[in-house]
Amino acid sequence: MRVVGTAGHVDHGKSTLVAKLSGINPDRLAEEQSRQMTIDLGFAWLDLPDGETIGIVDVPGHRDFIENMLAGVGGIDAALLVIAADEGIMPQTREHLSILGLLDVKKVLVVLSKIDLIDDPEWIELVELEVEELLASSQYEDTPIIPVSAHSGAGLPELLKSLQALLDGLPQRVNYQQPRLPVDRVFVVSGFGTVVTGTLNGGSLSIGDAVEAQPSGRIGRVRGLQSYKREVKIALPGSRVAINVAGVSSYQIQRGHVLTYPGQLSPTLLADAHFRQLPDIERPLKHNSEVKVFCGASESIARVRLLDSDALAPGESGWLQLRLRAPAALSRGDRFILRYPSPAETLGGGVIVNASAPRRLKRFQPEIIAALELRLRGTPGERLAQAAEADAPQRLGDLQKKLGYGREELAAALDEALQAGLVRRLDRDMLWATKSCQHLSHAIIAALNEYHLSQPLRLGMPRAELPSRLKTKMKLLHALIEADDRLVLDGNFLRAADHDIVFNDQQQAGIDRLRQSLEANPYMPPSIAEMNALAGEDVVRALLDLRQLVNVSENIAFSLEAYERMVAEIRREISQQEEIDAKTLRDMFGTTRKYAIPFLEHLDSIGVTQRVGDARVPGRNF
Repeated sequence: MRVVGTAGHVDHGKSTLVAKLSGINPDRLAEEQSRQMTIDLGFAWLDLPDGETIGIVDVPGHRDFIENMLAGVGGIDAALLVIAADEGIMPQTREHLSILGLLDVKKVLVVLSKIDLIDDPEWIELVELEVEELLASSQYEDTPIIPVSAHSGAGLPELLKSLQALLDGLPQRVNYQQPRLPVDRVFVVSGFGTVVTGTLNGGSLSIGDAVEAQPSGRIGRVRGLQSYKREVKIALPGSRVAINVAGVSSYQIQRGHVLTYPGQLSPTLLADAHFRQLPDIERPLKHNSEVKVFCGASESIARVRLLDSDALAPGESGWLQLRLRAPAALSRGDRFILRYPSPAETLGGGVIVNASAPRRLKRFQPEIIAALELRLRGTPGERLAQAAEADAPQRLGDLQKKLGYGREELAAALDEALQAGLVRRLDRDMLWATKSCQHLSHAIIAALNEYHLSQPLRLGMPRAELPSRLKTKMKLLHALIEADDRLVLDGNFLRAADHDIVFNDQQQAGIDRLRQSLEANPYMPPSIAEMNALAGEDVVRALLDLRQLVNVSENIAFSLEAYERMVAEIRREISQQEEIDAKTLRDMFGTTRKYAIPFLEHLDSIGVTQRVGDARVPGRNF
C-alpha cells in the first residue's frame, strides 16, 4: 500500500484536484473551506486504474503553514507537485521541491493545473519549459508534467494513468515486524475514545496489539483499526491508518508522537546525523545554532553541534549532533528537515544515523567521522558489525531492531559479516563484533602477561579470578579463549600459550630434595609444610599447578606417579571385590589411616568412589 502527498502553492488548486480525483474534500476545517486555503493536513484516498487504493495527504501550500506541510510529507511514497498554469512557479514551489528531495521522496509527478483558464497554448508551453528548467536543477529531472483541469476534467484520466505508472516503479513497503506510526492527528470519538491517525511503516498492527506512545511512554492497546474508512483487523505498512487506542487519553498523545510496540523505541535527547544544506539559503548553519527539527510528524527545538566544521555554507554537507531540548522519538534512517525559528527559513535536511547517541562526540576527530560514514554508507554486513561493537555480545533480535533490517536483509547482512570475519557468532542467537572480541582478547593477554611477570612460578591465573579481574562473564571468556590460540585453559588455570614455568638452579635443587623424599616413601609423603621446607612454598605450589604433585587434602599431596598407581589399584580392587575400605587400602600400599582415609575422601569428592557405610563402591565417575 502506498501514500501520495500533494504539494504546491495555495492558489494552485490542490484541494480541488484531490476532491475531483477522490470525491473527498481534504479541507476538513471550516476556516479552510471558507478561505479556500489548506491550513492543516488533509486526507483522502482513491482507487487507481488497477484497483489499488492509495492514500493522499494534502499539505498546506502557503508559506505561513510550511511547518504543517512538513508534518505530512514524512511518510509519503511519491508526491504530486501542483503548479497552476495561470501563475507558474512560485517561491513555495521551489521550497516544496527542495523539501521533497531532502526527505528522499523517490518519485514526483508535476501537475499543471487550471489549464482551462489559459486560452494561449504558447503560454502553457512557456510554463512547462519553466518547470522543466526547475526540475533539471533537482533530482527529479525526468519527472512527467501532466496538464489538467479539475473544473472540466481534462487530463484527469492521463493523470491517474501516470500516477499508476509512477507507483508501479516503486517497491511495496517492507514489513520489518517493527511498526511505527508517526501520529499526525488526534481526536476523540464518542463511545470509543482516543483515535490517532498516521501513515504506518516498519510493520503491521493488529487489533489487540499492545502499543506504546513515545516519547511519553504511555502504554495502550489497539481497540479498533480503520484504513480508508474501512474496518480492518490488520493494518499493513504503507497505509493510512486510524487507530482507536484503549488506555491512552487524547491529552496524553499528540501530533509528533510515535506509536510502536512497547519497548521497541526509546526517546532520545541526542542524535548523530548527516546533513545537507540547501544551495540557495541566505544564512550558513553555524555551530551551536538553535534550530527547529522536523522528523516524521514531530517538531522539536535543538542545538546543532557541527562535528567537522564551524559553519556550513549554502550547498555544503556535514556531520552534526542534534541536542534536543525535549525527548523525541527518533529512529535510525529517519529523514529530517532543519529550519531557523526566526526569521523562519528552511536550511536543509538529512538522515539520522544514530538515534540514541550515548555521549557528546568530540569535534574534528577523523576516526569519529569515519565511524559515522560507515553507519551511513557501509554495506549491510559492515553496519551489522558496527552495531555489534559493544562491551558484550548482543542478541541478533536486538541488532535487527537497532538497524531496522527485515528478515531477508538481516540474513544477508549476517552472512556477509560472518564471511568477511567482521563478527563472531558465540551461540545461535548471540553476536559480537570481531573488533570487540579482539579488544577483550588483548585485555586478557595484557592481564595474563602482568600476572606471569608478578607470579613466574604459577602455571597461570586461576580461572575463578578471570571474571572479576576482567569484569566479564565466564561464559564469554570461555568462548574467546577457545577461539584464540594465544590463550590456553590448562585445568583450572588460564595462561598465555608462550608461558612456561622455569626453575633456577637453587629451586631445581629443592625439587631434587623433595623428589628423593617422595621416592623413599611414596605412599606416606611429607606434609605440605614439610615439602615447603624442603623446596620452598612457591616451588611446591608450582609443582601442584603442573600436576607433578596432586593434592588429596589441605595438607597431603602425593607425587603424580604414586597417585595414579593408587587410583588404578583401587579401581582394580573394587572391580574384583565390588568395594574397598580404608584398612584394605592401608594394607595394599603399606601406608597408614592418616593417608588412606583422606585419599578415599578425595576420590569420593571427584566421583571415582562413593561411600557406603565404611566401604567405598563405584562412584559416578568410576
